[in-house]
Amino acid sequence: MKYIKMATSFNFGEVMSVIIASVLLPFLPETPIQLLVEGLLYDFGQLTLPFDNVDKEYLQKPRQFNLKSLKNFMLFMGPLSSIFDLIVFASLWFVFHLREVALFQTVWFTYSIVSNLLGMHIIRTQKIPFIQSNANKMVYFSSILLAVIGIIVPFTWLGKVIGLVPIPLPYMTIIILVPILYCFVAMFAKKIYIKKHGEWI
Repeated sequence: MKYIKMATSFNFGEVMSVIIASVLLPFLPETPIQLLVEGLLYDFGQLTLPFDNVDKEYLQKPRQFNLKSLKNFMLFMGPLSSIFDLIVFASLWFVFHLREVALFQTVWFTYSIVSNLLGMHIIRTQKIPFIQSNANKMVYFSSILLAVIGIIVPFTWLGKVIGLVPIPLPYMTIIILVPILYCFVAMFAKKIYIKKHGEWI
């Protein structure tokens, strides 16, 4: 359920972001091959979820697959992640006045990987992550490793092949700070969702 809810919410949010940005921007915010590589790296991070720790409260009663619960979660968390994607787009366009297509796509490529891997820790538990609920060491390791890989890829031959370019240091502030801001807002949103629906994962 962790994997399914994460995948549907993040993918739904990213599809919304791509559609909106494609209408508003004079170029694609990310090419199809970049989206595929980004998704592959993020999915590698999720492969460690079967080894993750589960909160004791979650194990107190049997759980059933609930399509309505999945839909509610996707329609709540998906648009939330999309809002932060749009904040990144707006920052690049209006604050940094970035018009270079390859660099614009590169920043969003790396931001999306870092944001999704960090957001995974918010979604994996209804408690406060890192404090009240700790993930398995494999989940932590894969998240850190793949986030670093996501930052490094634009500087490698693979990045060049898929149309990425090295990221200047000022743009790293977006890649680091916006995902952290997302986590704080998502924690607040999590409380609202639990209060309304009486559940999380």
